[in-house]
Amino acid sequence: QVQLVEFGGGLVQPGGSLRLSCATSGSIFSITVMAWYRQAPGKERELVASVDRGDSTYYADSVKGRFTTSRDNARHTVFLQMNSLKPEDTAVYYCNAQDIIYSNPGRSGYSQIAQVWGQGTLVTVSS
Repeated sequence: QVQLVEFGGGLVQPGGSLRLSCATSGSIFSITVMAWYRQAPGKERELVASVDRGDSTYYADSVKGRFTTSRDNARHTVFLQMNSLKPEDTAVYYCNAQDIIYSNPGRSGYSQIAQVWGQGTLVTVSS
């Protein structure tokens, strides 16, 4: 079916940059919203940024001006450019896709999934 895989996490010094990518697999027709969430140790998962099919974006106040999200609708891929990273940005970052229309191999027509999550990628900001 539909799967998401994140790339690009790692260790970076404060003030540095990282670029996360989220690739999809499956016969996808459309995805309405693609988003990035993060979960720091001992904290709840929180929405970091999202982008819809019309390229309208949302950012959490904590990352505004530092993070930029974008998507490639043709390849159903989403990116998160993270600049001026701070230790408090340390977390597992999850890709999320909402309202997915896809086709099943060997079957006619389309199916819909409400949302799919990636497995997460760890971002550590430390000197």
